[in-house]
Amino acid sequence: MLIVAGYIYVDPADLNQFHDDLNALSVATRKRIGNISYSAAIDEPGAGRLLVLERWADERALRAHLEAADTISFVDRWSGRMRSDIRIYDASNERALTEL
Repeated sequence: MLIVAGYIYVDPADLNQFHDDLNALSVATRKRIGNISYSAAIDEPGAGRLLVLERWADERALRAHLEAADTISFVDRWSGRMRSDIRIYDASNERALTEL
């Protein structure tokens, strides 16, 4: 499994429109083969910061999402108006938090 996590930053004045656009993309993304979860939430409105958390079955599924027409369109629409600090983590030992 791959975990994608980090922050996206936009101008606070654009935050609501960005969030709406991202939510529209999320509907299709959650239906994609290999998507386990896909979430974004406004984390710090005054800074225009959103927290992103995704889980994918494998790299092929994540790559297919990144190459999908709607994902490319979203990135193109917001190119130059967003920046991100997002990382990909390989997870090989998934378990419940209560199993610590």
